[in-house]
Amino acid sequence: MSQGLVTASYIIAAVFFILSLAGLSKQETAKNGNLFGIIGMAIALTATILNPATSGVEWIILAMVIGGSIGIRLALKVEMTEMPELVAILHSFVGLAAVLVGFNSFIDIQPHEVSEIVVVLGQDLNTTLATAKAAFVEANAAQQAEHLTGAMLNIHLVEVFLGIFIGAVTFTGSIVAFAKLRGLTSSKALMLPHRHKLNLLAVVVSFILMVMFVQAGGAVTPLILMTLIAFAFGWHLVASIGGADMPVVVSMLNSYSGWAAAAAGFMLSNDLLIVVGALVGSSGAILSYIMCKAMNRSFISVIAGGFGNDSVAASGDETVGEYRETTAEDVADMLKASDSVVITPGYGMAVAQAQYPVAEITRKLREMGIKVRFGIHPVAGRLPGHMNVLLAEAKVPYDIVLEMDEINDDFADTDTVLVIGANDTVNPAAMEDPSSPIAGMPVLEVWKARNVIGFKRSMNTGYAGVQNPLFFKDNTQMLFGDAKDSVEAILKAL
Repeated sequence: MSQGLVTASYIIAAVFFILSLAGLSKQETAKNGNLFGIIGMAIALTATILNPATSGVEWIILAMVIGGSIGIRLALKVEMTEMPELVAILHSFVGLAAVLVGFNSFIDIQPHEVSEIVVVLGQDLNTTLATAKAAFVEANAAQQAEHLTGAMLNIHLVEVFLGIFIGAVTFTGSIVAFAKLRGLTSSKALMLPHRHKLNLLAVVVSFILMVMFVQAGGAVTPLILMTLIAFAFGWHLVASIGGADMPVVVSMLNSYSGWAAAAAGFMLSNDLLIVVGALVGSSGAILSYIMCKAMNRSFISVIAGGFGNDSVAASGDETVGEYRETTAEDVADMLKASDSVVITPGYGMAVAQAQYPVAEITRKLREMGIKVRFGIHPVAGRLPGHMNVLLAEAKVPYDIVLEMDEINDDFADTDTVLVIGANDTVNPAAMEDPSSPIAGMPVLEVWKARNVIGFKRSMNTGYAGVQNPLFFKDNTQMLFGDAKDSVEAILKAL
């Protein structure tokens, strides 16, 4: 394949990626969006492999076969409830790739530094192998080095430095997000003393190291020091954010992974990788901004880390009042006597895989002439759009699935609200208790309805670790048990 044809293929692939993003912006066109993305990636991979400048094709194909096999296995195995942590761990791969590409690009332009890297990383490494590698790299980099002098060399060194920094932050931040979403670590925010000052110090020191790195013409010591600082910085950024804000963290890391990919594109002089990285980075940043606005959070605070944690956290086990318990049969009678019903799903519905009987209840109630709609909070679940995907999977009509801003004013005129597995997103403490960790976050104001039914396994707190006064209000009744079993019992009673 000629270089001109490769360039044309990259342009076509970029167009498909743009069409993919446009398609994913609406539920009705999401399938086409996924298809466009697959086509674009297939074109990009094919053009890259057939690029005359590409060498070691057999190793690339082998890596693709191995990676593709792992990806297919995960896609077939992973449940929808596990998608958030899967996305988080995939972001970490992008970050690690940017780090590796950065160091590889650095070695290409500074082959004499290879031996120094060996010394820094450990004296016990095979020095003979290191020397041979240095000689091989130096031979291959000789021509490149002739063209990378003066300003061009400085620009490339900055690209390498920033690429490794962004990649390292993305890598460890995504690992922490994965651990929190997986339940391997506590979902509570890490509250280190002077944590914001520590973040600022990490950025300032990294900037100073970048200046030293460029002025020295590419010294390895500042680069390794910065990498270690960036690893710690990324870990602290996400560890300082509480569980209730984790969906925003996922979209933020999505943006970071895009910029890491773009940085890798600059280092590899790959225009398509730059374009794709910019698309992912900017779209992730826009999504983070939209979600922050919906949650009354500062977008700058998202980037700084530890947002929404300045309030005094409630203990989570304080007594708010007494709750009333109900049965599936009573809930069915209440639904049949209602003129309007709103269902607000949460992560509990996803865990129980209750979306299918919920869709069946929706169909049956609508056949009875009862107005049924869904209220979706922007951060319901563990991933942006998590609940929308589950409901679409169960064939719930798109036109009755409404966002928080579209339905909040209607709760006062609603007869019955079913809160299925949701907790923090319907917590009135966000509006009534300034000391709550979720204070200021807009929530679905379900308590304004005539009747509220809370579906929970127990009275334990939500992901944010705070108690929900909603479940103790006079117009609220609790239906305990597995959400799927409870909904199926209601369906049977209907």
